[in-house]
Amino acid sequence: GLNFIDLMVRQGNIDNPPKTPLVPGFECSGIVEALGDSVKGFEIGDRVMAFVNYNAWAEVVCTPVEFVYKIPDDMSFSEAAAFPMNFVTAYMMLFEVANLREGMSVLVHSAGGGVGQAVAQLCSTIPNVTVFGTASSFKHEAIKDSVTHLFDRNADYVQEVKRISTDGVDIVLDCLCGENTGKGLSLLKPLGTYILYGSSNMVTGETKSFFSFAKSWWQVEKVNPIKLYEENKVIAGFSLLNLLFKQNRGGLIKGVMDKLLNLYNNKKIKPVVDSLWALEEVKEAMQRIHDRGNIGKLILDVEKAPTPLVSTNN
Repeated sequence: GLNFIDLMVRQGNIDNPPKTPLVPGFECSGIVEALGDSVKGFEIGDRVMAFVNYNAWAEVVCTPVEFVYKIPDDMSFSEAAAFPMNFVTAYMMLFEVANLREGMSVLVHSAGGGVGQAVAQLCSTIPNVTVFGTASSFKHEAIKDSVTHLFDRNADYVQEVKRISTDGVDIVLDCLCGENTGKGLSLLKPLGTYILYGSSNMVTGETKSFFSFAKSWWQVEKVNPIKLYEENKVIAGFSLLNLLFKQNRGGLIKGVMDKLLNLYNNKKIKPVVDSLWALEEVKEAMQRIHDRGNIGKLILDVEKAPTPLVSTNN
């Protein structure tokens, strides 16, 4: 699986990036080739998906058994590589952090991306949940059925949301940060939850400097605890990778995966795969995410041959 965090790793916009040379990637799917001596519950030949602490973009991957899950029979390998990061992130934010219930409303940025589509699908499993989404306008036709109200990512979505729901929303899921933080907090209803789960505005164009992203951080309004208290608002952060690899919550995440696979088997959710790329095409695949051209998930497929560039002068 190719995730926005992989772009942040490449640009060094994360705490303590590993020393190079390094193999990126945090999730994969494949067939079990070998087992540790004490591993139970898996056999050689099993179809599995897994979280990996780097090194997922490879032909052979090694990871502790607690991060490995069996793939349902009717799930393809590409769907399986698109499943863990996006759906676990979406599920935990909605249900473990924000306590989504019937009749609530959710605002999600990048509604056409992997997490955005997972959020939209999971919201549809709860009655009467209203989903407000922002996305690039060229994606609207493809994703309009997955959310209740869709806005252009460059439009004044705060006014649009307030026009439809005068007192705002119950949950804001923000992967953008920067100036959107203050906007998101302003849209929260009393007892609403704002969750920051990424900072995709950090990923600058190749020509921009690190300082252009730093400027967007200065636009994050200082969060005043007294104001939170007076307005009855909750502000939270969520990092799946830290939960998995730094805070040792693999057991908790296994429980979430069990629930998600149950939803998948009951045809309630299904990962959206945007496109498959050969490992040699990783540059072009990353550019597609960078340009926010994808709807759903990009997958690197080790068995795929690179697509030859068609010559225009034949």
